[in-house]
Amino acid sequence: MHEGMAEGVELPEVHEIREEYRYTLPVSLTMSILAVLVAIATLLGHRAHTEELLVQSKAVDQWAYYQAKNNRMREMQGFADLLGALAPSERKETAALRDKYLKEVERYQNDKEDISEKAKEFEKERDVMRRRADLFDGGETLLDMGLVICSITMLTRRRAFWFGGMSVAALGVVMALTGFVLR
Repeated sequence: MHEGMAEGVELPEVHEIREEYRYTLPVSLTMSILAVLVAIATLLGHRAHTEELLVQSKAVDQWAYYQAKNNRMREMQGFADLLGALAPSERKETAALRDKYLKEVERYQNDKEDISEKAKEFEKERDVMRRRADLFDGGETLLDMGLVICSITMLTRRRAFWFGGMSVAALGVVMALTGFVLR
């Protein structure tokens, strides 16, 4: 019984197996490494996008604060103008009150300038985070493409796909790493 089974099954020669599957291990290892790099680039891209949104929120908050200061400044300016237009019998007290409002107007104006600068800094930081996220996303895309091109090697047994996939993936790594040096 055992002999009959052995006669019906043809086993390939050892050299045939090695030739047919000689790329399996190195290409599989390359694909595994690329899959890890894709995961890292994806994580970095997601974190950069989250940071971009947080910084954008800070910028929006600063501009809202700026607008509130601007409204208060205009209100104070209106009171000062009104007091300047009136001619009451107690001119000295009115002038003192008007000066108080004008000082408040000046303080609000200075506050607005500081707030505006801070909001603009947040916007610059947001723009950097957006560019960084774009680089991570681009790196992820190239790494994905490299992974797929490498996998074609397993189907075709052609080394050109393996080397081409590694080349595309290398560009992806460079692109993603550029996100770290962007300022």
